[in-house]
Amino acid sequence: MSVCRRDAKVCTVAKALAAVEDFQTIATGGFVGAGVPEALTHALEQRFLAQKRPRDLTIIYAAGQGDGKDRGINHLAHEGLVRRVIGGHWGLAPRMGKLAMEEKIEAYNFPQGVICQLFRDIAAGRPGCITHVGLDTFIDPAHKGGRLNERSTESLVERIEIGGRTWLWYKSIPIHVGLIRATAADPKGNLVMHEEGIFGEMLPIAQAVHNSGGTVIAQVARLMDEPALPQNVRVPGILVDRIVVAGPHEHPQTFGAAEFNPTLVSPLPPGASINDAIEPLPPGARRIIAARACDEVGEGAIANLGIGMPEGIAVVAAERGLLQRFTLTVESGPIGGVPAGGLSFGVSVHPDAIIDQPAQFDFYDGRGLDFAALGAAEIDREGNVNVSQFGPRLAGVGGFVNITQNARKLVFCGTFTTGGLEVAVEDGKLRIVSEGRLVKFVDRVEQLSFSADRSRRSGQDVLYVTERAVFRLISHEKVSGTFCPQGPKGASHKKCLTPFHGLELIEVAPGIDVRTQVLDLLPFEPIQRNVREMPGHVFD
Repeated sequence: MSVCRRDAKVCTVAKALAAVEDFQTIATGGFVGAGVPEALTHALEQRFLAQKRPRDLTIIYAAGQGDGKDRGINHLAHEGLVRRVIGGHWGLAPRMGKLAMEEKIEAYNFPQGVICQLFRDIAAGRPGCITHVGLDTFIDPAHKGGRLNERSTESLVERIEIGGRTWLWYKSIPIHVGLIRATAADPKGNLVMHEEGIFGEMLPIAQAVHNSGGTVIAQVARLMDEPALPQNVRVPGILVDRIVVAGPHEHPQTFGAAEFNPTLVSPLPPGASINDAIEPLPPGARRIIAARACDEVGEGAIANLGIGMPEGIAVVAAERGLLQRFTLTVESGPIGGVPAGGLSFGVSVHPDAIIDQPAQFDFYDGRGLDFAALGAAEIDREGNVNVSQFGPRLAGVGGFVNITQNARKLVFCGTFTTGGLEVAVEDGKLRIVSEGRLVKFVDRVEQLSFSADRSRRSGQDVLYVTERAVFRLISHEKVSGTFCPQGPKGASHKKCLTPFHGLELIEVAPGIDVRTQVLDLLPFEPIQRNVREMPGHVFD
């Protein structure tokens, strides 16, 4: 009777994590809470607290993994446990971000798509990931090289010239331990993910670790009695070294839902409407912004909606009966359906397909997206955007750089001010009930997450949509007018002969005074040529 290959690999979490040693590099998979090996990261934290080992680890991960409190990557945020972190998104791991801002660890922020593709390059023995993604942003070595603090001195990305073009080379590093997750393991140790809302980058991590001579540790919800169908295997057993069966409380489908939700892994039933799966969007600034941004989605477009404010576009589209006219995608891999929000972001309700995350970014990086809507924390006079770092607060870019550098049409969504903003719509007109304390438009962004100059050179169509005004990114052109947009605010000239590049104010909400409630709040003067009212249906 043959020995079951899997049974030799199944072990307690303590035995599995005994493979983790000081100074090793660990890769973890997952997206927010989907696919996150929560039982493994939690147990590694408990081992460190009890034994003060392992120490000085390097952690590398692609997407944000956490709940903004203590789950996911937050488990590993202990001084001494971690020496260096290379992450795509930091906002959901505030404990780790605090260590970075306090200079207690080395910290790097690279694009999410680059990191998950880098896992494939490490697996293939290539020198690294060579891509245009990140050029002219703070990730570019011409600026900060993705470094988040003064303690981070090593150059992990370089500018190189190939074929007369400039590229970024993100360098390969050996990975000693991979922490991944799947739904179940069959008798041969093959991993299936039929109840996971994403496949993520589990296979590339396993291949990279195996080919680096390391240890792949898989968390599963259960063990299968029968072999899996070959076409359902996402990670073959030959790549898996240790298997840990996790309890339901540490293997949620997402961090936003405790119970298994079959709609996240199944198509829309015949005769059903996707609108039934969508919660209505209440009145307010978010609804206004989503409604105006929805106007920009073209017929047949392949689109991506960022987390937060842009999520409302799908709700408005459903109300208008437009969801069947374009396809929504998520960078983690779902195609079609409606992206889930909050701590379930990363999965979709009734997707048409789910592919792995590196493949999704291949499509994005090659300009496969017709439309993308993302948030914006700071916007400056030139149209540059910051979403990654503001003073002591570290958010990171996630997939933002991949998406904004490559989508053909781009809409940035956000309120004009923040910190106490309250609005009301009365008789089709917008009223500012309480103004926000901070204006999101600044003279110069603190950190360059989106380069307006690079966008202009690539021919993107870019809008900035707020609840009270809409701006457009314009190219270098000579502008006639009663002010000089390149000079000090308020400077008056009969004709400005300076080639202007920056923001043009194109729409203002009905009921808004353009001078006192828009222009006077800006630290710069946008161009104004044909300012019109925002569409009335946005305020219905």
